[in-house]
Amino acid sequence: MIFNERIECLPGAKLKELQGERLKKFIANIHAKSPFYQKKMAQLGVSPSDIQTINDIVKLPFTVKDDLRDHYPFGLFIEPMASIQEIHVSSGTTGNPTVVGYSREDIDLWADVIARSLCCAGAQAGDMIQVAYGYGLFTGGLGLHYGSLKLGLTVIPCSSGQTKRQLKIMNDFKPRILACTPSYALYMAETARELGIDPRLSSWQIGIFGAEPWSEAMRKEIEKAWNISAIDIYGLSEIIGPGVACECHLKKGLHVPSDVFYPEVIDPKTLEPLAAGCPGELVLTPLTKVGMPLIRYRTRDIVTIDYAPCACGRTSPRISKVLGRTDDMIIVRGINVFPSQIEEVLLAIEGTQPHYQLVIDREKSGLDRLEVLVELEPSFFSDEVKQLQSFEQHVAKEIETVLGVGVKVRLVEPKTIERSEGKAKRVIDKRSI
Repeated sequence: MIFNERIECLPGAKLKELQGERLKKFIANIHAKSPFYQKKMAQLGVSPSDIQTINDIVKLPFTVKDDLRDHYPFGLFIEPMASIQEIHVSSGTTGNPTVVGYSREDIDLWADVIARSLCCAGAQAGDMIQVAYGYGLFTGGLGLHYGSLKLGLTVIPCSSGQTKRQLKIMNDFKPRILACTPSYALYMAETARELGIDPRLSSWQIGIFGAEPWSEAMRKEIEKAWNISAIDIYGLSEIIGPGVACECHLKKGLHVPSDVFYPEVIDPKTLEPLAAGCPGELVLTPLTKVGMPLIRYRTRDIVTIDYAPCACGRTSPRISKVLGRTDDMIIVRGINVFPSQIEEVLLAIEGTQPHYQLVIDREKSGLDRLEVLVELEPSFFSDEVKQLQSFEQHVAKEIETVLGVGVKVRLVEPKTIERSEGKAKRVIDKRSI
């Protein structure tokens, strides 16, 4: 099922024409209302009249997260507060959070792109969905809620947490669709087994998972645990929240509704555009955003992009699963390391569980040390020191082969690593700056 076949299946030339028309209107509106972007464009010597087609987007300035923090709280809103109907906040590790304002038009757009995403995943009007993303300042829960209503689903707004209650609702209400973070889906499966519930027999047939990077190996773990089709959904609050991209049932990349979110992939160092298939930083321009529009927002997410039409019929470009983040990237002894790389290795080794943590410290010599904490399956955990040491060495060798840097592996007992009902905390960096 395709939510809006006329738009989602537009031929390439028609799609570019629509993108160009929207970009022209978008830039003219921003330039007229935003002192911030007036200054940015002036610094580059660019005026609205220079933007005639979608190809002209490369003339425009980039926007980064610090721009939002520097104009905290409402400095990048271009509509009066009376027109802003919803505000969301994304917390960060340091400094001010990012604040995002939604007009009525923005909320309608959000519902529309989520409805598209749900159709991509295989949802149909009349289905029941259990939304276990957090509601409130976090965009996940409300985004899935709005889009589900738009499509005609019955929504169970569970929010995150209260895992035993989540499982009771699953058993009693029998929803067809689950929406939550991938790490929480695994945590719920673990809890279900502890309660004597076989997760493979649940009513869930489709799982829509996002808000954190997750690997193909973790997809297999989730699908095996729940006997479910695990679909990747992508979004970020600065652009709109979830709904920026979503896989269809073929799972050959995440469809970007590029009539509303124009994607580019650039080299994060040179800022130059990259060819299709080359990993680079995703840049997004929300062509129809009203309340707080952004130009060429640098997401810091590393992806590849494919412009070929999908066998599902949609002609929108597709991005890969997030391969890593430029700001979450760990640099160990000069080597770029992404947690997802290690996750792929661990989940391919029999006996390890999808619960791990990376601890980076600095030795007295000044060299960085990367330690990987890995939970073992209960049946694999042994009291024999030699056996555990041998397994640790095996896991370390597998990781080193992929990363090109030495690591220390420490095997820990099941349930040793802290569980999360939201985003999993994968990295602990103890190095002093």
